[in-house]
Formats: sequence, structure tokens, C-alpha cells
Amino acid sequence: MLKHTIILITLSILVILLTSYTSYAQDGMIWLLAAHDWVANALTNIFSGGQAGNLIREMLALLCIPVAIGLIPAILYWAIKRHWFPYFMEVVWVVWLIQVGALLVIAKTAPIVS
Repeated sequence: MLKHTIILITLSILVILLTSYTSYAQDGMIWLLAAHDWVANALTNIFSGGQAGNLIREMLALLCIPVAIGLIPAILYWAIKRHWFPYFMEVVWVVWLIQVGALLVIAKTAPIVS
């Protein structure tokens, strides 16, 4: 419990300090969403335009970016230590949560077309 509290306080301080550098955070979000859009558009050529095809395409686009970003430190760690990166899934989950949060904010602010 103490360990989680210290991590939570540390991350809160980090977020507060990074708010003064919002341009970096915004740039990161823009890159993350641009990569998601690129993957989704690339998968459009593979999957049909039906409801099932769109669902599979969006799911793969949502999963590809966090796994690819998580593989970067995993490959570097493997190259140095010669065994698997122990926090691979944690990195994937964090990137996935950030990506989903950004996509939800974009979807919420987008005008609804009826």
C-alpha cells in the first residue's frame, strides 16, 4: 500500500510538472493519434467496409500502436540483458490507456453528424 501511495504521489508531481510543458504532451498525443489513424487507414484496404470489418479494423488499430511502442523498450532491454523485458505489459497498458483517453476526448469534442 505504501509503495502504491508513493508511486501515485510521484506520478501526480510528474503530471503537475509536465503541465508547464504542455506542448510536448500535446505533440505526443498528436503523434499517437496520427499513428492510430495511419494504421486504421492502412487496414481499410484489408478489411471490408461492413460492420464486422470496421470492428476488426478499429480493434487492430487500437492494439497495434501500444504493442509496437511497448516493443521498443523490450527490444532494447533484450539487446542489453538477453532476457525478456519484465514490464512489457505494463508499458502496453499505459500506452493503451493514454491512447483510449485521447480517442475518447477527440470523439467527445467531434461534432455529431446525424
